[in-house]
Amino acid sequence: MMEAHAIAKDIRMSPRKVRLVVDQIRGRPVSEATSVLRFSKKAAAGPVEKTLLSAVANAREKADRDGDSLDVDDLVVSRVFVDPGPSLKRWRAAAMGRATPRRRRTSHITVVVTAKEN
Repeated sequence: MMEAHAIAKDIRMSPRKVRLVVDQIRGRPVSEATSVLRFSKKAAAGPVEKTLLSAVANAREKADRDGDSLDVDDLVVSRVFVDPGPSLKRWRAAAMGRATPRRRRTSHITVVVTAKEN
């Protein structure tokens, strides 16, 4: 069973929002997952789709390197998860001349695709 993965780091979106999109493609075939992402209205669908296509390209490259044949239709999104990245600290003006901290959250997206057994 061949497995390939791709990681997108420091995506400027909250992990909570990205997880909403990621949960929709877990366990689906790659062709179906790309369709779901392409027609999603969520902003996080773009970086997730880009990471998924990178994982598919990595699977193709790995198969070519090993001398195996790989049909993209046999690939399934086996694991996909989002981890929090480093937060960017920003300041927001508050009452009476003070400032309150604001955290701009980032995400690390990991997509693992696996070839189905025939």
